Amino acid sequence: MKVDVDDDTCIGSGQCVLAAPEVFDQRDDGIVELLDPSPPATQWTSVRRAFDLCPSGAIRLAESPPGAEG
Repeated sequence: MKVDVDDDTCIGSGQCVLAAPEVFDQRDDGIVELLDPSPPATQWTSVRRAFDLCPSGAIRLAESPPGAEG
């Protein structure tokens, strides 16, 4: 899985940080900061939850093919 964020779209709700704190953080101004653009498979469920919870759609995901790592 590859993760990307659009900090111009982010509204700073912080839902991503609550759902996946190992992958997302917030800058001092509240805007999303991506900590890990290629999280391990153990984080994928949390990252998908962050994606689902993001009210502005600032998170983009690219799923890995079945059986692929990363």
